[in-house]
Amino acid sequence: MLDRIHDLYDELERQRVMLSFKGSLTEDLITALLGLVERKMLAIEPDARARKRVFNVVTECLQNLYHHNAHLKLADGQAVQTTDPHGVVMIAHADSGYSVLTGNFMAAGDVDRLKTHLDKINTLGPDKLRDLYRDTLADGQFSPHGGGGLGMIDIARKSGGKLEYGFVPYDKDNAFFSLNVNVTP
Repeated sequence: MLDRIHDLYDELERQRVMLSFKGSLTEDLITALLGLVERKMLAIEPDARARKRVFNVVTECLQNLYHHNAHLKLADGQAVQTTDPHGVVMIAHADSGYSVLTGNFMAAGDVDRLKTHLDKINTLGPDKLRDLYRDTLADGQFSPHGGGGLGMIDIARKSGGKLEYGFVPYDKDNAFFSLNVNVTP
């Protein structure tokens, strides 16, 4: 068993994974994860602007995991209700930049709305994203979780690239949402 753990660790090192987490999310844990990311970025990324962009994307992604979550986790192949939000996050350093991957269960009824929002974001260039951000901020309409759709817009603005995403239907009430954000220096 210990050999298997060492093999997995070696593989993560080869893939240059900075952080990999799966489990319940609390505000304290998110703060600790952000502190870890900040320390790792200081150690490996000499460009302060790149560090800030990656940190901002990670912050937004973790906030999305925490606030927009169906409070489910997989246990023995079955979705089980949890009191805390549950999700997965992995941050990897690649030659072309950084990848921030997240995943969580969400209400199946929200999939079409989120897909439409993400598709719209992915069609816009930097200037139009800035305009959409400003218009959304000025609109003043907020979701029950306090956001008005600004998080994904901000992630796209900070990453400088398109948002890669997927939805996997789980049951009639839930789907698994995955997001991959590539941040180029």
